[in-house]
This record gives sequence, C-alpha cells and structure tokens, in this order.
Amino acid sequence: MELADYLRILRKRWLVIVVMTLLGLGAAAAASLVITPQYEATTQVFVYVPNSGNVGELASGGSFAQNQVRSYAEAVSTPRVLDAVVDALQLDETADELGLSVTAEAPLNTVNIEISVTRDSPSEAAAIANATTSSFRAVIDDITAGQVSVNVLREATTPAEPVSPNTNLNLALGLLVGLAVGVGIAVLREVLDTRIRGTRDVEGVTDSPIIGGITFDPNAIKRPLIVHDDPHSPRAEAFRTLRTNLQFLDIEPGGRSFVVTSSVQGEGKTTTSANLAIALADSGARVLIVDADLRRPKLAEYLGLEGAVGLSDVLINRVLLADALQPWGRNRLTVLPAGTVPPNPSELLGSRVMQELVHALEKQFDVVIIDTPPLLPVTDAALVSKMTRGALVVAAAGRTDRRQLQGAIAALENVGARISGIIVTMLPTKGLDAYGYGRYGYGGYGYGPTGAEPAPKKRRLFSGAS
Repeated sequence: MELADYLRILRKRWLVIVVMTLLGLGAAAAASLVITPQYEATTQVFVYVPNSGNVGELASGGSFAQNQVRSYAEAVSTPRVLDAVVDALQLDETADELGLSVTAEAPLNTVNIEISVTRDSPSEAAAIANATTSSFRAVIDDITAGQVSVNVLREATTPAEPVSPNTNLNLALGLLVGLAVGVGIAVLREVLDTRIRGTRDVEGVTDSPIIGGITFDPNAIKRPLIVHDDPHSPRAEAFRTLRTNLQFLDIEPGGRSFVVTSSVQGEGKTTTSANLAIALADSGARVLIVDADLRRPKLAEYLGLEGAVGLSDVLINRVLLADALQPWGRNRLTVLPAGTVPPNPSELLGSRVMQELVHALEKQFDVVIIDTPPLLPVTDAALVSKMTRGALVVAAAGRTDRRQLQGAIAALENVGARISGIIVTMLPTKGLDAYGYGRYGYGGYGYGPTGAEPAPKKRRLFSGAS
C-alpha cells in the first residue's frame, strides 16, 4: 500500500485508534497508581591506596585502585558486607534478599563507587545505604589489611521524591503503545476486510465502469420502489443518474436489452432493476422489465402484480407473450413476471426459444431490463447475458466480498458476455466511502426549496423500432 492508502485507513479507522490510545493512557495511569512508590538513596565513596606522598607511589597507587575498583564494587552486595547491615538495622530479611535492593556502580576510569539502595521507605533506604557503606569500608580494610582505604565522599540523605513509578514516562509510553496498537489494528482490519466498502474497492477489482451508486436506505424493504414512492428523494435521483449514465454507455446501434444481476443474493438487484425500469419509463422510453429469476421471483410482488403467468409459461408455449405482459403505472412500463417456477430454470433460460424471445422483445420495446438470479450460485444470469447488450452487475457495499465480485466478473467473461457496468448499492451516506451525488445540492439543479421538481419535457432516452 502507498502512503495515501495508509492515510485513508487512519481517517477511516480513527475511532479505533483513538480508543486504543485512550486505553493505553488509562492502563499506564492505572499502573502508576497501583505500583508501590520506590525511593532511592545513594552514597559515594573514594577508593585509594595510602602512600608516603611520593609521586611514583601516588601514580602506582592510583593505577592499582582504578584496576581493582570494579571488583570492590561487586563486593558491596555480598553477604559478608550485608550481614552486618542486617544485624545493625535489625532487618527482617536475609543478606541475599537485601542484596536485591542494593546496587554498586564504578564509573569507568575513576576510583569512585556509587552505592544505591531502593526501598519503599525513603528513611529506610537512606539508613541502609549509609550502613552498607560503613560495612563495605570495614570489609575492604579487613581483606586488604589496611593497604586500601575507602573514604566517604557523599553520605545518603532521605530522598524526597520516588524514583518509580515515573508517571510522566509511563503515560508517554502508554500513549505510544496505545497509538501503535490502534494503528496496527486499523491496518490489520483493513487488510483482512475484503468486503466492498465503496466505489474505490470496486475499481480495484475490475476495469468495468461504475455507472451508478445507490446509498443505503434502512426503509428500502418497506419502500423498494423509491423512484415511484418518493421521486424527489436523493435516492430516487441516484436511479435517474444511473439511467443517464446508461444512456451514455449505450451508443452503439442494435438491441437495447440489459441483464441486471449480482454475485450473491441480498445485494439489491431486483430493487435496482425495478427502479431503473421506472426511471427509464419516466423519461418517455417504452420499457419492459422481465423477471428472469425463475428460482426466487420477487418482481411481481414488488410491483403489486399477479405473477402466476409469465416468462416460463411463454417459453414452453403455455401462453402467448401478449397475454403474459402486464402494464404498470401511468408511464410506458410493461412487466413480464417470472410465471410458474419450473424444475429446469437453466435449460429454459439458455434455450434457443429464450434467445429468440429476447430479440423479439428488443424490437418491440426501446429498452428491456432482465432481472436474473445471482451469478455465483447458478449459471442462469451468465446464459442470458450472452443474448443481451450486456450485464449490469450489482455489488452491495459492506456485504459483497471482493472475491465474490471477481468471481461474478469471471463468470460473465468465461461465457463471452459483455459487462456494461457496475452498480454499487447500499453505499454509506457518511464517511470516506460515502457516494458523492448528495453533495451537489439540488437547489441549483432545478429543485426549489420545497423539494418540488418542475415537470420535465418528455423525451425518448432510447430510440428503437416500434
């Protein structure tokens, strides 16, 4: 991914990042409150070799002390030194246990030793540090027979501030860790989430043009025919935009029939087919919408028509085409329901009779919209797509997987069907993936403040033979 992709992820997943950052700060603050404060007291001693003051003895003594000072520092936390401290201060612990809180460091190229004691009591830390220094001096004097002396440069005083927890440092670390975890989760979720979220994801799957975007409507089930029920709504305008885009794509001569399909069920293909057909009819075109989903037909139910007789009955010559067609609405929209659900939908839809029927309908109507089953479960849509001008593939944002869309595209390409365009449905109305038509403002495009639309002049979107 490029830098722009990461920035987009940060903007899209900002809430996760903020939450994890706050959790990191909270954990750091809680840890700082729970941890028992520790105080550190430090003494500093000087190790030297007594001499007569001769320059040569001073040099050799200093060199000897510098070479041995690290070994002396290691002796500070040994039982020989600390046993006396335990006895002197009457501590309720062993020398080995006390040694865990005593450290000694000898800075490089010096003869100094810094003895530090860390305890949860500041006064106890100072007392142990001074007692340890006294015991250390006695032990060194004893084991060197007085040839090496240890002088105190700085005695320990009672510390006023604890050395841990360092609240500011903990909060800074909590902030950085929480931020890093939040960014990591955001990137990981984006990488693992293969669902279509917007038009950008569709463009990454196929080169086919995106000819329409329909925003998500929680009331779509109650009002599937939005172009008819609420023609002035932004969502209805989206279907009219889809109609216009389809016009610009369809500039070649010949039959004007389109299959509307999807990868899997539940992506809104039937709703899209119906609203697109209504929008086309509103423009003055003679439109036929065919329910070719012979497995789970829904079109007649959406349009409020009787669907007992329809396409399947025409294909087996049970009824005449003219008897199966039903007018709908006040405009020039005609409906051919699915009819009786047959036991062999694929054979019927892939038959020569179906191909002849499609060609006959193209001559009778300006445009034919054919609603078909999803592409991945069955082959019906791919079979019919070869007989038409092309397929309009519906992909639902937040529901369709990118691999499902790829599979649907491949299913059409494998049979040589033309893909006229992609229609993205259920697009979010807010956020980075929100569809753009809503931001143009309808006031400047012929809509008055009350939402009323002036009656458009009737025109024919598609020209065709009568």
